[in-house]
Amino acid sequence: MEQTNSTSPPQVSLGKQMLIGAWVGLLLISFFLMSADEPNPAWGKLWPIRPLIIVTLAGAMAGVCNYLFLHYHHRFRMSKTVAVILSVIVSLIGLWMGVVLGLDGTLWN
Repeated sequence: MEQTNSTSPPQVSLGKQMLIGAWVGLLLISFFLMSADEPNPAWGKLWPIRPLIIVTLAGAMAGVCNYLFLHYHHRFRMSKTVAVILSVIVSLIGLWMGVVLGLDGTLWN
């Protein structure tokens, strides 16, 4: 048996990274939806479904961007620090766009 003394953390798979991003998006939009006082009756009673789906998908896509930046930063010829910073920026912009698209016509009118 060979033992490896690796100091690098274990790699996270694409699926796990997408699930983490989806959970972040779901928690974010849940916070906004719980803060809604009285929704407009014109929206219908199922209006929260759209933002829940769109922001969760945006979070999953943010997880994909995070995975690509962090695992393939050497192919883009950038340091890992720059990859982490770009990953956070792209993820935040993607989540923000998901929130705007999800809440457009309802809470964000």
